[in-house]
Amino acid sequence: MEDIAFHNISISRLKENFHNSQWVGIGDDFAVFDATYDNKIHWLEHPCRFDGYLALFCVKGNIRMTVNLNEFEMRDNTLFLCVPGNIVRINEVMSGCPAEEARYIGVAMTKDFVQGLRIDVNKLFNEGISFLDNPCVTLSSCEAEMSLRYLELICDVVKSDLSYKKDAVHSLLSSVFYVMAGVWTEHISEKRNTDVPSSRSKMIFEQFIKLVSQYHTQYRTVGFYADRLCLTPKYLSKLIRNATGRSAPEWIDAYVILEAKNMLKYSNVTIKEIVFRLNFPNQSVFYKFFKARTGMTPTEYRNS
Repeated sequence: MEDIAFHNISISRLKENFHNSQWVGIGDDFAVFDATYDNKIHWLEHPCRFDGYLALFCVKGNIRMTVNLNEFEMRDNTLFLCVPGNIVRINEVMSGCPAEEARYIGVAMTKDFVQGLRIDVNKLFNEGISFLDNPCVTLSSCEAEMSLRYLELICDVVKSDLSYKKDAVHSLLSSVFYVMAGVWTEHISEKRNTDVPSSRSKMIFEQFIKLVSQYHTQYRTVGFYADRLCLTPKYLSKLIRNATGRSAPEWIDAYVILEAKNMLKYSNVTIKEIVFRLNFPNQSVFYKFFKARTGMTPTEYRNS
């Protein structure tokens, strides 16, 4: 076990899991990998955080996964995009495709690498697209074939001896971003045409949960998040309840418990250190908080 909260997936860690024949990359900033579920992406069975951009294309397979406590399903020709800070976990491998027959192609990029692409990622994706609600889209056969051709070309360039290899990859990836943004926008627009129109409650919830993902280890009061959103705590609580059926404190506590569970289960961090990292005043308060929400003490959970 390692001295970390979540399994933090970096490109250097990806390299450790893949043989040279199964991944290609440029330094520790960019990598493309080809994997089967059973022996390569099992690390996603535990909640993990990738501090960069991670695209996972399911060529064949069927898995149920959780992104920031929301559940989604990946099946054949599904494209999943993980943006910086997201907490991801595979819940189960669904029936219909044996795990050993499943195939996934992934593209991992650091934030610095993406900034070097000279595209406005936030503008490109956040105008009309919510990755909180829609991190997965199922591509048509034509879209899937086009995506695979892009990936094959990028891999060929990375493996070549071209003098301007990195610049060529940057250009290809910039093109991929625009193509995928167009695909995502079209699919989400179709989905929204059959859904109830988004409300102010839903918009505020999306902003709220992004803040919770970022600050839950430091701040657990609704007032902090209300201030950041320029709302009163009472009004924020009402909007969150309307959008999700759960209260704002429940969402905050869920993130804190998830963080605590991972430090207890997958690290050697002492409970005293966990109390400090999660900004609790003392161990007694943390024990009461944890047991009230899990039915177990932190020690019991660690030893279970």
